[in-house]
Amino acid sequence: MRAIKQVKKLIEKNPNSSVGQTFSKLILSLESDVEFSVKDLYSLDTADFDLAIEVLKDWRIDRFYIGKAKAFDIATHAHALAAQNNH
Repeated sequence: MRAIKQVKKLIEKNPNSSVGQTFSKLILSLESDVEFSVKDLYSLDTADFDLAIEVLKDWRIDRFYIGKAKAFDIATHAHALAAQNNH
């Protein structure tokens, strides 16, 4: 199971726990590009810390694929416009 899904389940199960709150802040920070204190990660136990690192890795990969999809969409649109102008 991907780390992001694990965190989602963890937050749903215990949203008011310190771990749930830390993961909530991490996800909100990643989504909205606001600061997140790395110090908060150090309050997690080893397994949750490792999970947080996996979330960061997954998020970075997902952003790459989203950017790639957007570039493909724009390239397709530009190609279609060029083809339309040539006819």
